[in-house]
Amino acid sequence: MNFYLIPKAEATITTLMAKVDEVIINPLIIFLFALAIVYFLYGLVRYLMSPDNEEMKKDSKQHMIWGVFGMFIMVAVFGILNIVLKTLGEDRIKIDNGSYEVGNLK
Repeated sequence: MNFYLIPKAEATITTLMAKVDEVIINPLIIFLFALAIVYFLYGLVRYLMSPDNEEMKKDSKQHMIWGVFGMFIMVAVFGILNIVLKTLGEDRIKIDNGSYEVGNLK
C-alpha cells in the first residue's frame, strides 16, 4: 500500500498553541478589552453627567473601577500567554498592521 498519497499532519504543541492564540484567544482578548473600555467610559460619562446625585456618582465610580479591573485582567491574560509561548520556544517578534506573527509559524 502506498501511504505517500495520504498527507500527514505535522504539528507541534507550539504550532497548536500559536493557532489557538491567533484564532481564539487574541480576538477574545481584544473584544473583552474593548468591552472593558466601553464599560469604563459609560461610568465616566454617567459620573460627569450627574454632578449633584451622590448615589449615581457612587454607582458610576464602581463602573469605572470594574472597567479598569477588566482592562487589567485582559493585559494580564495577554502577558501570561506571552510567557507560555516563550516557555514553549516561540515569542511574538513582529507586529504588522495590528496582527501578530508568532516566530516563523505564520
